[in-house]
Amino acid sequence: MKKGIVQLRTGRAAYRAAAGELESSHWLGLLTEACWDAGQTKEGLRVLAEALGHVARTGIVYYEPELNRLQSELYLCRDPAQAQKAEACARQAIEIARGQGAKSWELRAATSLARLWGEQGRRVEARELLAPIYGWFTEGFDTADLREAAALLAELA
Repeated sequence: MKKGIVQLRTGRAAYRAAAGELESSHWLGLLTEACWDAGQTKEGLRVLAEALGHVARTGIVYYEPELNRLQSELYLCRDPAQAQKAEACARQAIEIARGQGAKSWELRAATSLARLWGEQGRRVEARELLAPIYGWFTEGFDTADLREAAALLAELA
């Protein structure tokens, strides 16, 4: 996984040299995920702060819901006692995604929040959040996000 992190950093540097900052929040989000997968949550949160700073500086917000969802997941991964912070980030991700009309980002964030609530015993709330968002989709049921949401809904039933 460390090799992947190095490749992402190298790729981002090359991209910045050639094309500037347009996709920086996306690149930084991918690097955040790689850090998370490698168990480097502290570094992931640092990279994520840089990504969110880029969004605030540039106004390029299309990836912002996913960044907030990743922040939620990293808080939980680093310290399960951070559930309140994680919930706030997931809620913010959902709100931003709704404002953008970004149903895929909304589904991902709702799945994260529903999983958290399910683990807290808030199964009814979790299902009431996730079911209508999942129900919005009419195709793509073989994608990872929809499969994950369907599995979680079945678990919460």
